[in-house]
Amino acid sequence: MGVGKNLSGAALAVGALLAQQAHAQDGSQAVTLPPVVVSATTVPTPASAVASSVTVITGQELQREQIRTIPDALRMVPGLNVVQTGGPGGQTAVFMRGTNSNHVKVLLDGIDIGDPSTPNGAFDFAHLLTGDIERIEVLRGPQSGLYGSDALGGVISIVTKKGKGPPKLSTRVEGGSFGTFNQAASLSGSQDRFNYAFNALHFRSTENPVTPLDLLAPGERRNNDFYDNWTYSAKLGADLSDALTLNAVARYTDAHLRFTGDDYVNFPTPAPEAMQDRQVNHKLFTRGEAVWSLFDGKLKNYFGVDYVNHWNWNFDPNSDSFTPFGSVAPPNTSVGERLQYDWRSVAKVLPGQTLVLGLQHETQKLRTDSTGSVIGGVFVPVETYAQNTNKAAYAELQSDFAERFFLVSNIRYDDNASFGPHTTWRVAPAVIVPGTETKLKGSYGTGFKAPTLTELYVNNPSIGQVANPDLRPEISKGYDFGFEQPLFNGRLRFGATYFHNEISDLIVTQFNPATFTFVYKNIGSAETHGIEAFAAAALTDQLKVRADYTWTATRDNTTGLGLLRRPAHKLSVSTVWTPLDGLTLSSTVLYVSSWVDVNRDTAVFIPRLDAPPYTTVNVAANYEVNPHLTVFAQADNLFDRHYQNPIGFERPRFGVFGGVRLTN
Repeated sequence: MGVGKNLSGAALAVGALLAQQAHAQDGSQAVTLPPVVVSATTVPTPASAVASSVTVITGQELQREQIRTIPDALRMVPGLNVVQTGGPGGQTAVFMRGTNSNHVKVLLDGIDIGDPSTPNGAFDFAHLLTGDIERIEVLRGPQSGLYGSDALGGVISIVTKKGKGPPKLSTRVEGGSFGTFNQAASLSGSQDRFNYAFNALHFRSTENPVTPLDLLAPGERRNNDFYDNWTYSAKLGADLSDALTLNAVARYTDAHLRFTGDDYVNFPTPAPEAMQDRQVNHKLFTRGEAVWSLFDGKLKNYFGVDYVNHWNWNFDPNSDSFTPFGSVAPPNTSVGERLQYDWRSVAKVLPGQTLVLGLQHETQKLRTDSTGSVIGGVFVPVETYAQNTNKAAYAELQSDFAERFFLVSNIRYDDNASFGPHTTWRVAPAVIVPGTETKLKGSYGTGFKAPTLTELYVNNPSIGQVANPDLRPEISKGYDFGFEQPLFNGRLRFGATYFHNEISDLIVTQFNPATFTFVYKNIGSAETHGIEAFAAAALTDQLKVRADYTWTATRDNTTGLGLLRRPAHKLSVSTVWTPLDGLTLSSTVLYVSSWVDVNRDTAVFIPRLDAPPYTTVNVAANYEVNPHLTVFAQADNLFDRHYQNPIGFERPRFGVFGGVRLTN
C-alpha cells in the first residue's frame, strides 16, 4: 500500500549533480559525502541538514568495485543483513536494523516495485542488476509517515542514470569464474530540451555450487545453479516549456534460474532433489510523470502514474517433491500487479521552509494457480484472484533555521479497503554546533505494514493455509539519536547512532489442531535495538579508508528468544587507492558474526542453531588506458572462505573476473 513515487521527479532534478559523486555513507561529508540526499524528504536536501541515517552508493562506486547485482551492492551497508540462497539469482532478503525482511520498502525511480503476489510481502532483490544505476540510497528507521506501508525498517531507493551531454555509447564485456559471461550496452545523451538513456544488460552465471555436499545422499551428484538475466531500461525527459516537463521510465527483466530444491519424500526431513527446479521471472516497472512549475519554480506539482507487473513461473520436475503420493505438481504461475496514481506538490512557502503535500490512489492485484487440493494423490490447482485498494494523503514541513538547526516533520493518512484508516508520522531534528561543527541528530517515527493479498484472501488447502480477511496491519514505533564529528577540515569524520524499534501485531501463522490448518493471526511482537558507528578518513589525496560497525540486538517477545538471521555484529572496511593516473585499486573487507538460523535439512527437529561467523575480502582494479578504453579485474572472496548464509546454501567461494569497457 506504498507511497514512494514521490522520488522520481526529485531524483531527475538532481541527477546531473549526483552523477559526479563517489561512494558515501551517512556522515562522511568532506571526504566522500554527496551534496544532497533525496529519500529522507523526497526533496533534494543538503546532507548536512538531514537527521536520518542514510547510506548512499553511487554508480561510480558500483563501477569501481565492479558490483553487478543489487544484493552485492547492499552487503557493506551498515544496519543491513543480506541473506541470499546461494549465488546469483537465489532468493534474496534484506533485514534492516533487525526488523523483518518484509519491513523494507523498495523504490526504483520512485516506483514501488514490491510484488503483490508474494505471500508475506518480502521483496526479492535477486533480479536487480546495477549496470544502469546512478545511485542507491538506504534510508534507515521507520518511514511510514512519508512512504506508507512496508517502511517499518526503512526504505531502499534506487535511481537509474539520466542522459546528459553529447550522445554517448558505452559497452562492457566481462567473464570469469562460475561460468560468468556478462555484457552491457548503453546509449545516452541530451539535446536542447530532450534527454534520453537506453540500456541493455546481460548477466549470466552457469556453474554456481550452492548445495552443501554433506546434504547429498551417498553417490548423488551436485547440480550447480544456473542463472541468466536480461534487463532492458529506458529513461526519457522532455522540457516542453520552462514550466512543463514530461518524464518517463521503463524497465523490463527476463530472468531464468535453475536450482536444487528440497525433496520431502522422507517427510519431515528434507533432502536436495535429484533434478533441478526451474524458475522464470518477468518484471515490468513503468512510470509516466508531468512536472508543472509555477512562480519561478517556487511551486512544483508532480502528476504521475505507475504500473508494476511481476510474472513468476515455477516448475518442480521431481515426482516426489510435492506430496508423499508420488505425483508431480504441474508448473505454477503467479502474477502481481500494482497501479498507482499520485500527485505531489513542493512549495517554498518562506525562506528556509519547504512544504510538501501529496495524494495517492493504489490498486494491487494477485492471480495465482499455485493453490489447490491433493485429490487421490494428485495436486489439482485452482486459480485464485485477489485485489485491494489504498488511498493516502500526506504532508511534510522541512525547516532550515540559519543553516544550523533543521527539522523535518511529516504525517500520513491511509485509508485501506481491507483494514480501514491508519495514521503514521515522523519528526527528525538536527543541529550543527558552532565552533566544533558537531552534528547532533535524532528522529522518532511510527510505521506499519499492511497485510498482503495472500494473508487476507488466499486459501490453499493443499498445505492447510487459511487466509484471514480480518487481519490488522503490523505497527511499529522507533527512534534513533546520534552524532557526527568532522576533524582536520573534514579529512577525518566519525560518528555513531543508537536505534530502537518496537513492533506489534506481527502477522504469523497459528496452527489449529482441530482443523489441522494454519491460520494467519496478529499475535506477534518484537523489539530491536543497536548501534551504528563509522569512521572515514582521507589519509592522503590518493588513499581513502572507511569503516562501519553495527551492533544489533533482537527479541521475539512471545518466546523471549532472538530473531532469526540477525547477526549481532557486522564490520566492514573499504579502501580506495589511486597510485597512478588512470589506475584505481579498491578493497572491501566484511565480517559478519554468528547468528541464529534454521538448518535446511533438519528444520523440523532443530528449529534453531548458531551459524558460524565469516569474513570475506574482495579486491578490484580499474585502469583507464585512454578516455575510450578501460580494463578491469576483480577477485571475490580472496581467501576462499567457505561459508553458508543462510545455513544450507553455500555462498560463492574464490572467484576471478575481468573485462573491458569501451566508450565513444
